[in-house]
Amino acid sequence: MDWTAVFFLQSMLLGVGLAMDAFSVSLANGLNEPGMKAPRMCGIAGVFAGFQALMPMLGWFIVMAAVNFFGVLEKYIPWAALIMLSVIGGKMLYEGIHNRDNLEEKPAVGIGGLLVQGIATSIDALSVGFTIAEYDVLHAIVCALLIAAVTFIICMIGLVLGKKVGTRLAWKASVLGGVILIAIGIEIFISGMIG
Repeated sequence: MDWTAVFFLQSMLLGVGLAMDAFSVSLANGLNEPGMKAPRMCGIAGVFAGFQALMPMLGWFIVMAAVNFFGVLEKYIPWAALIMLSVIGGKMLYEGIHNRDNLEEKPAVGIGGLLVQGIATSIDALSVGFTIAEYDVLHAIVCALLIAAVTFIICMIGLVLGKKVGTRLAWKASVLGGVILIAIGIEIFISGMIG
């Protein structure tokens, strides 16, 4: 695999799509802690980014083990990417549209709650490891780090906005994330089928 602009763009767009759940939670965290200081904000964003990097790599390792054991599965990777990203994206679209009027406040989060939020918002990213299965280990690591960097930035934006305007943007972020993930799934499928 080459280090192309498409690789970097696709990795960053995966980061944007996957970070929308974390963005929504960051909005709520910022809303409920308007006096939050920069170190805490960095810690919260760092937890989300860390989980968003860890989950795709875990998924990638699972797929690599399965492909090495069952080589015949490799031709189904584009189908798996399309289905998984469409399901995740569709779920995000549904939740974003369904919850657009839900502006309830949540209590400030402790370290245990933050870890639960990190896992909950990144569990979808596990399946992204399946969609990047054609990457070698270095490309997979770089992709995961790009996803983490994008997630960190988006979560910091979410925390700042949450402190200022609350959760009114959360449903729009979920819809945008869903559309992006579905589009990436289609692109991976078409690329896999063509060449």
